[in-house]
Amino acid sequence: MGGIAVSTRIIETDAHVAADAGALCAMCPRLADAYTQTGQLPLRRKPDGFAEMLSAIVSQQVSVASANAIWARMQEAGLTAPAPVLQAGDDGLRAAGLSRQKIRYAQELARAGIDWNALRALPTDAVLKTLTQVPGIGTWTAEIYAMFSLGHADVFAHGDLALQEAARILYDLPQRPNERTMREIAAAWSPYRSVAARLLWAYYRIAKQREGIR
Repeated sequence: MGGIAVSTRIIETDAHVAADAGALCAMCPRLADAYTQTGQLPLRRKPDGFAEMLSAIVSQQVSVASANAIWARMQEAGLTAPAPVLQAGDDGLRAAGLSRQKIRYAQELARAGIDWNALRALPTDAVLKTLTQVPGIGTWTAEIYAMFSLGHADVFAHGDLALQEAARILYDLPQRPNERTMREIAAAWSPYRSVAARLLWAYYRIAKQREGIR
């Protein structure tokens, strides 16, 4: 698999998702029951790189419609690479719709000098450590990037409220598990945790009749 670490299996196709889903169903009858309700799970692979992470920062704490509108303005203004973001200054980023806090985060990301190509060859823990050193990139955002932009097969968004709620319903828990408890629960699903997350998001959508992730 080229320079990819042995411990970092990559999900690249729908067949990979289906294979991991099958493994999870064999591990846990509750997951198997959820899978019968959700059916085929989405691949959901996204591009990787600076623009994808900047888009994730833009999307934080705003509606999907607002995020899409702001990102469209950023793209129209050519503000999707480090140099243009820094050259635009506060005024240029504000004109595209970024808040004061997100202007800072965008500039911090542009200055971070992350080697996005090199991230593809790093194990998940190293990816998360690299990304979360940048202000504005929290653990959840880094985990989602590793899962969908890099395709890591064994990463889970433990702090995700939809995943926590889906686990509560599926396992008849007395309360929604917190991040620490969710980490303990998800450990049993290794090395298939990325597809376990896909399964729980899909199950959440059925149980709650609403989307769990953009």
